[in-house]
Amino acid sequence: MANCLVIVESPAKVKTIKKFLGTNYEVDASNGHVRDLPKSQMGIDVENEFDPKYITIRGKGDILAKLRKQVKKADKIYLATDPDREGEAISWHLMKALKLDELKDKQVFRISFNEITKNAVKTSLKTPRVIDMDLVDAQQARRVLDRMVGYMISPLLWAKVKRGLSAGRVQSVALRIICDREEEINAFIPEEYWNLDAQLKQESSKKMLVAKFYGDKSGKLPIRNKKELDKILKGLKNQTYVVDEVKNGERVKKAPIPFTTSTLQQEASKVLNFSTQKTMRLAQQLYEGVEVAGHGTVGLITYLRTDSTRIAEEADTAAREYIGKQYGSQYIAQGEQNKKTNAKIQDAHEAIRPTDIVLTPVLVKESLQRDLFRLYQLIWKRFAASRMQPAVYQTTSVKVGAGDYTFTLSASKLSFDGFMSVYVQEEDKEEANMLLGNLEKGSLLKLDKLDFGQHFTQPPAHFTEASLVKAMEEQGIGRPSTYSPTITTIIARRYVAKENKNLYVTELGEVVSNIMKQSFPSIVDVTFTANLEYLLDKVGDGSVQWKTVVKNFYPDLKEAVDKALVELESVTIADEVTEEICEFCGRNMVVKYGPHGKFLACPGFPECKNTKPYLEKVGVPCPKCGKDVVIKKTKKGRIFYGCESNPECDFMSWQKPSTIKCPKCESYMVEKGNKLLCSNEQCGFSADKQ
Repeated sequence: MANCLVIVESPAKVKTIKKFLGTNYEVDASNGHVRDLPKSQMGIDVENEFDPKYITIRGKGDILAKLRKQVKKADKIYLATDPDREGEAISWHLMKALKLDELKDKQVFRISFNEITKNAVKTSLKTPRVIDMDLVDAQQARRVLDRMVGYMISPLLWAKVKRGLSAGRVQSVALRIICDREEEINAFIPEEYWNLDAQLKQESSKKMLVAKFYGDKSGKLPIRNKKELDKILKGLKNQTYVVDEVKNGERVKKAPIPFTTSTLQQEASKVLNFSTQKTMRLAQQLYEGVEVAGHGTVGLITYLRTDSTRIAEEADTAAREYIGKQYGSQYIAQGEQNKKTNAKIQDAHEAIRPTDIVLTPVLVKESLQRDLFRLYQLIWKRFAASRMQPAVYQTTSVKVGAGDYTFTLSASKLSFDGFMSVYVQEEDKEEANMLLGNLEKGSLLKLDKLDFGQHFTQPPAHFTEASLVKAMEEQGIGRPSTYSPTITTIIARRYVAKENKNLYVTELGEVVSNIMKQSFPSIVDVTFTANLEYLLDKVGDGSVQWKTVVKNFYPDLKEAVDKALVELESVTIADEVTEEICEFCGRNMVVKYGPHGKFLACPGFPECKNTKPYLEKVGVPCPKCGKDVVIKKTKKGRIFYGCESNPECDFMSWQKPSTIKCPKCESYMVEKGNKLLCSNEQCGFSADKQ
């Protein structure tokens, strides 16, 4: 009979871990959290030291009953939930729900492992410990703070906009970051510039060399308009092109560091086109264990929620040995390839790496589904590359003189591939793989032709899931375990729409963000939120009490809520009456808010249930057919401007059109910030709004 019980979170881990342990071990799962704050109320006793009121999660009664039976049979109970703050809290909740701390005749231990391998699991059983209450308290503090923000602010959003909306501590800041970027993009005014390239030939070669215009004798010279270009072209007329300077050098490209949660999500988005949610789901499967032919059920990667780039000594040694055998000793990295740590990094776990470097992507390919294989291959290659030597390029840079002006050429050739023999990033693929011919100072080059083109500066790029994760990490917003759920939530709430990887704020998102900025500026302040994360880390290392953080946070939040309640009562949104007549009962239809934004409804509801799409006119005639331009939305909620007679008229613009025509090309103008821009990108005319 089994006298040891190991409790894990996920049923998927049960099968993997059972394989490593003998018959005297029983392994069972809690299926995640078993206790939480109640959904029907805030669940925090603000009058009594902010004590949380935990209840058993609905549906977990049967699981706990089964675990209680297993506990009765066992002499030793090992709580083996995930090795992070949330995992520590789940172990503590299990101990309380199963009353393990009250059992006098049984031994209760906490064990944790960074990878689900036989060696890691057995080692953890030899070194059990007690539950780390500092980590539990850090998780409790996060849960209580998040619950306060959600349950105190969300009712205000119901009153101001519509029921069903929510405000979260981290999601509100993420939404603010996206809104701020949208404002930057909308306010951006493109500036004209021109490029000028010289197509040159050496007498001894047929190969064409492309030299880029650099400047004049005084230094770099930007070409801002056609007038400046014409002046340069005039100065270049009948000039001789002479090599003024040749510099040969060497450039070293360092090997990448192993993946953290953030960098894995970013790279999987760029290379594999995975959402953060998909990346984490697949990584969870690789961590918990998959069936590999000839090896049974194996956990293929280490723990997936980490901000550390540290690697265990054993794994580092194994990787270097493997690289030496497969690629040669010249490919083995000298020293440790680690990112510098900073105060925002918890460094609680290793980086994400394969549990066994010998299990190459080729060996496991037949055992894995396509997307699981692609993600594992990415992680394996990145880790292997991180233990390898840098890549080395031979570089050549040339300055070519033509009268008073200078052109430049540059080229590079890979002389030692190093880590790139295993792992090539997207930007590495663009490296020029050529060397310039035998160019020497004083060499004459023959001009074939001059190429030039007009361009306009581009606004900051819209956030993608990957770039938002990067921004959140850089600014200290959230932690590895919260990036993906935060983004998933703001998309699910329709605050943000995702189109072709880009994230766009919806009308609903703008309204919510503006209310949060107006009434709760500290909640959506990036610095304040980052400092709060720092305090939670301090709770986790035992230097700050969790209730101190909560006590300091609550009064300011309550004051802001009370103030907003008074102010918001006077600006409650009333139904806006329109001139649109209901064809069924003759009443004037009104504007209502639904999950997808505004729509027209008959005020005679429930007798009359007529509804229509709401088309808000902007007071501008359609540039194509002359009918009214109206505000519309894409299926995912992004706002654009279209003709009311669509689909007969296909006019569409992302910016609001103006009644003013471009004086230069007669195209319609669009509003952007305090400027009017010509809609014809080739024209580029802009003027101040009147």
